[in-house]
This record gives sequence, C-alpha cells and structure tokens, in this order.
Amino acid sequence: MALRTPSRPLRGISAAVALLAVGAAGCADLVDSAKDGAKKAARQRSVFSLEPGDCYNPNSEAVEGEALAIEVVPCDEPHRGQVVGEFTLDEEGKFPGDEAIWAIADQRCPVEAGKFAPDTWALPKGVGILYYTPTKESWATGDRAVSCTYTKESGTFTGSLKVGADSLEPAQRTYLQGANAVYDALWTNQPDTDVEEDLEGYKAQAEAVATALDAHLKGLRGIEGAETGKLRAQLEKTAGHWKKAADAGDVDAFYLAYDPAFTGLDPNKTVPARKELGLATTVPADDAEAWAG
Repeated sequence: MALRTPSRPLRGISAAVALLAVGAAGCADLVDSAKDGAKKAARQRSVFSLEPGDCYNPNSEAVEGEALAIEVVPCDEPHRGQVVGEFTLDEEGKFPGDEAIWAIADQRCPVEAGKFAPDTWALPKGVGILYYTPTKESWATGDRAVSCTYTKESGTFTGSLKVGADSLEPAQRTYLQGANAVYDALWTNQPDTDVEEDLEGYKAQAEAVATALDAHLKGLRGIEGAETGKLRAQLEKTAGHWKKAADAGDVDAFYLAYDPAFTGLDPNKTVPARKELGLATTVPADDAEAWAG
C-alpha cells in the first residue's frame, strides 16, 4: 500500500474547527474541545518536514490520498503511524509518474523499515508500510523526498516501534536480515495476473526468491541451535523447488514446483527456530491468512 501523498507546503488547521460540532454542549465540554483543537493545530507539521522517528496522526481517516500537513505527536500517546526512514529519488527531468515512484518506494521502504524495526512479527497488529511521495506539482518545485512509515489502517498504537539492528544479538540480526529478504522477494515480485497469463513474471519471482533463500541459508549456516538446523534443512529443500519453478519450461512444470516451494515458506514452520533465537513467535495475521489455504 502507498500513502500516496502530494504537495507538502505547510498548511495549519484552525483551532476553531474543533468548535464546529459542539452544538449544545456545556461550557466545560466547549473549553475541552477548544483545548483539543488548539493542541492539534499546534502539532501540525508539513509532510515535507517529517523525520525518521516521528510519530503522527493523519488529518484524514483515509490512509491513502493526498495530504498537505500531519499531526506530529509524542510517541507515548496513541497514534496511527511512525516515520521509519526516508530517501531521496535520484531522478531528474520531468515527473516520472506515480506508478514509477511507487515502484521504487515498494523496493526501498521495506529496507528502511527493516533497519528501524527488524522483526516485523513484533509489530502491533494491523501495522503496515505506507509512504509519502512527491506529486507532479511538488516535483516541479524540486521535491524528490520519500518518507517511509509504519501505519495502522484503523485504530492506534502506543510507543515507538524503533528497535534498531544494534540492539539485536548477531544471530538474531543475521536471521532477520535473511528471512526479511526472502519474504520481500516473494511479495514485491508477485505478478498481478495468473500464471497462465504471465509465466515469465512468475519465473522471475521464483528466481528472486531462490536467490534470497541462498543468501538466507548462507547466514543460517553460521547459527548454532537444533531448531535453526532443522529450519535450514527444510529451507534447503524449499530453495530447490524455487529453482525448479524458475527454470520451468511450461505452466504445468511451474505449478508442480511452485506448490511445494510456496508451502515451504509457511512462516509457521519458522516458529521453533524463532523461539530458539529469542525472537517474536506470533505469526502476523496477514501471513497466517496467506498460508491458511
């Protein structure tokens, strides 16, 4: 998903907005509403000024769309999102289009998020990667910044999500880097059509996953532990299936390899190794659903 936001000039909101729906409320309620409105107005920041670590609440209930300003709040207060990284687009010339920019963000924001909070299983339920990107209008003014965030589609969470790779044990860091790369390769290369319509696209996905698995297995070989050893052996077989899928000569051959390849990445099979390594062991709901069938 992309929080497809646009221009970034500062536009505060008036504290008076908080008074519009007061109706016949009592004086105390009126004062409280005015205070809340004033606090929200004082916390408004330009989207352009967001920095990694900032916790925030969008001014709209919708998580996708355009945004000019945002409410930055202390992380110990309930909030819907936190900025986890940023990068600058290298492109020059005319606006490349939303889809081109989102494709870059799809690749780079998971990397930035992985540096900020390496263990995605430890994230609050419902939190996912969203990002703020330039629009055609802001591009013309020199805007090239992309802000990557972890945001809840609905509801809020409390506290900072920042963990940082430096706080992890070497074995934990190695495992997470490898595992995150494997699942990123799977989902970021997922074609939008059926295998029959895009066999080459699915074969490219299989090749990307197989490459990521090889790197993950290399890291796992340096980690001691019975459960980690079992997982390594299972993933070695899984990597073989992904390689067969990548080399498939036709749709039928691809399906024969893909079924055990995908099943081999079932996150439930990683729980014992994660427990052994001292990592979170609750499979995220989205992942659990993807492998439930």
